[in-house]
Amino acid sequence: LVILLFIGCEMSQKQDIVSERGTVKYIDLDGGFYGIISDSSKNYDPINLSQEFQKNNLRVSFKAIICEDMVGIHMWGTIVEIVRIEKLD
Repeated sequence: LVILLFIGCEMSQKQDIVSERGTVKYIDLDGGFYGIISDSSKNYDPINLSQEFQKNNLRVSFKAIICEDMVGIHMWGTIVEIVRIEKLD
């Protein structure tokens, strides 16, 4: 399922990009997953958050493509594909 979502985002005609800072959070819905809550209070549901960054309360800076044509199973936040992410001190 993740592979199909990833391909769907890549093939989107319109690609809006966001650059944000935020906090990775474990969201205890639908079996649990990791999302990012930005400093501007927006919820992002990344389809490709690597295991290295799947840590509750981890501060990050990231750049992501918004996957506007996709509907996620989590029903939480905006679905994004991470293109760059780094840990903040």
